[in-house]
Amino acid sequence: MTDAIKKCNANETAACCCVDVGTVMDNTDCTASWSGVFADRHAAEAMLAHLTERARQVESDPCDIRADFVNEGDAVRLSIDFTFACQAETLIFQLGLR
Repeated sequence: MTDAIKKCNANETAACCCVDVGTVMDNTDCTASWSGVFADRHAAEAMLAHLTERARQVESDPCDIRADFVNEGDAVRLSIDFTFACQAETLIFQLGLR
C-alpha cells in the first residue's frame, strides 16, 4: 500500500481524493476578470471603487487593476482585470465576491 501512496499524482490518488496543492495552483493564473453592465458611468465607477477596495484587502503586493468603460446604448459596460502577485490571492479575491 505504501507504493500506491508514493505513486500518487493529480490523476491518481491512493487516499481520500487528495492532490498536491502545486498541481492545482501553479501560480500561472494570477488574473481575475470581472464585467458588468450599469445604467450610467457613475454607477460603474462606484462598482470599480468597491471592487478596487476588495482587491486592496487581499493583495500582498500592489494588484494591477485595469478597467475599461464601454458605452452600450444607454448603459455602460465595466470590464476589469485584477492581476495579483500570486494565484492564491486571485482565488481569495474571487471567492470573496461570491
